[in-house]
Amino acid sequence: MKKFLVGFIFTIVACGSAQAGCIGSSSFSTCSDASGNSYTNNRVGNTTYTSGYNSSTGSSWNQNTNRIGDTSYTNGASADGSSWNKTSRQIGSYTYHNGSDSDGNSFNYSCNQFGCN
Repeated sequence: MKKFLVGFIFTIVACGSAQAGCIGSSSFSTCSDASGNSYTNNRVGNTTYTSGYNSSTGSSWNQNTNRIGDTSYTNGASADGSSWNKTSRQIGSYTYHNGSDSDGNSFNYSCNQFGCN
C-alpha cells in the first residue's frame, strides 16, 4: 500500500503545490518541482493518464483513471513495476474506496468531509 500511496499522493500534492511548475493545458500538462521530479497528465475523455519520474531514485511510475458516472477506476504501476488498482465511488457525502495495493494487499475504506476510516 505504501508504494501505491507514494505515487498517488505525489500526484495530488504536486498538482496543488505552488512549488511545482506546470506547462500545458487542462487536457495535457507537464510539471516539475525544484528537486527535479516530474510528471505528466494526459486527459482524453473520461480517462486521465499520469506518469511520473523521481529524480532522486531514477524511477518512474504511472497510473490511469477512468471515470464513469460516480465511480473512478484507477490502475497503476509503482516504481518497481508492481501493479495496483483502486475503485472509488461517490455516494452522497461519502466516497468509498477499495482495491489492491502494489504488494497484493486488499484495502477498503470510506471518506467524508470529516476524514477517512
